[in-house]
Amino acid sequence: MHPVSASVLAPKDVLAAAAGAARPVARARHTMRAAWLHAIAAALDAHSGDLIPVAMRETHLPEGRLIGELARTTFQLRLLADRLAAGALSDNQVDHADPDWPIGPRPDLRRTHVPLGPVLVFAASNFPFAFSVAGGDTASALAAGCPVVLKAHPGHPDLSRATADLVLSALTDSGAPGETFGLIEGHQAGAEAVGSPIIKGVAFTGSTAGGRALFDLAMGRPEPIPFYGELGSTNPVVVTPRGWANRPDAITTGFAGSVMLGAGQFCTKPGLIFVPHVDEFLMRLPNLVAGPLLNDHITAGFLRSVKELAALAETARGAVLADEVSPVLFRTGTSTVREHPEILDLEAFGPASVLIEYEDLADVLSLVDLFPGQLTATVQGSEDADPGEIELVARLAEHAGRVLWNDWPTGVAVTDAQQHGGPYPASTAPLSTSVGTASVARFLRPVAFQGVPSAALPSELRDTPNQENTPS
Repeated sequence: MHPVSASVLAPKDVLAAAAGAARPVARARHTMRAAWLHAIAAALDAHSGDLIPVAMRETHLPEGRLIGELARTTFQLRLLADRLAAGALSDNQVDHADPDWPIGPRPDLRRTHVPLGPVLVFAASNFPFAFSVAGGDTASALAAGCPVVLKAHPGHPDLSRATADLVLSALTDSGAPGETFGLIEGHQAGAEAVGSPIIKGVAFTGSTAGGRALFDLAMGRPEPIPFYGELGSTNPVVVTPRGWANRPDAITTGFAGSVMLGAGQFCTKPGLIFVPHVDEFLMRLPNLVAGPLLNDHITAGFLRSVKELAALAETARGAVLADEVSPVLFRTGTSTVREHPEILDLEAFGPASVLIEYEDLADVLSLVDLFPGQLTATVQGSEDADPGEIELVARLAEHAGRVLWNDWPTGVAVTDAQQHGGPYPASTAPLSTSVGTASVARFLRPVAFQGVPSAALPSELRDTPNQENTPS
């Protein structure tokens, strides 16, 4: 029998159901949780023909882009499932009792990680599959053993409900408690859920203003909880003199493709690029073409941002229009940036970027410490880094979660080594990642067991593991 539609229950009932599911979900074997993730992936693949047209209608994104994004979504579900089943997501430590420990007898200590409890996930607008209902945050929370309360994004409500129903059915059919996943809608419901004592952690992808408001709610609770927010980033790119001398056409072509990808609606879009010769850069730059933006809210935000940029920098390509989205590039120099460092933090979410001309690499290095926290920072350099480029990489790593060399930041691989986060305001939690297998760690907390009999230990901490002392 299939469960009731995920969009039917009231928010308070969704939260109550998540609370009831917390213990059985946490105690489910890793192999069982892996089966749940595989079931969700299979359901999404099986119904792609139903989901893609809905996503196209609600987001204006092209079919090819959405097909690729759905494939990424099911891949990350399966990757987490496989790592989970293999025990590769565990970080367990065992210190046996040692009467000769240098500072005194050491007791038997064993540390593992346990799920936080119900997690609230805010879906994003710009990735209606990969960062939405069944996206990476949902997948990593379920892998950790946490029930998920999903706050749908208003930009794709029909897709959210359809995807949520598939997730709920897949979980139920694969043996998960029926309350493992639930959907809520509306800004007020989302804010109230952050304040609910049932919720033990929050994952958010969106604007700096919205994320910071929710972060403050999470921190202001009687019991503050972890808030994993991916917020704003301008993702600076530095084209070094040697890089420009060796690969000018490859750099301009790569930049055009990256900045216009998804009409500039990627959180990793290169919003700033430092170049030694702006005029030559513009001369070699291909035409910039972008499709429509996702929704009216994003359009309004983009128009506000480019007007702010136009007050600080000269228009170099395209035009700033009063009520129409058009690709636009701005130009300025490092002296202006020193006078108006807010340029470095002004994200225009859409088809826009700022070209900053510099005199030499020392000129750029003198500005790096003004950078706010970034998801990414990129060097377009020589084939083999010279001392100045080496120093630039080291400086950029102080401000960014991912540093790229001769590549473009809009590609975010889903893998074990990925880091998608960074110092604030790129993220509210710079020690974590929201992409890759390490994302699961956000929803686990360490617990040490001291002198506990083997039968009472979690199975992964026993000297001779037996069948897990958890429900199947």
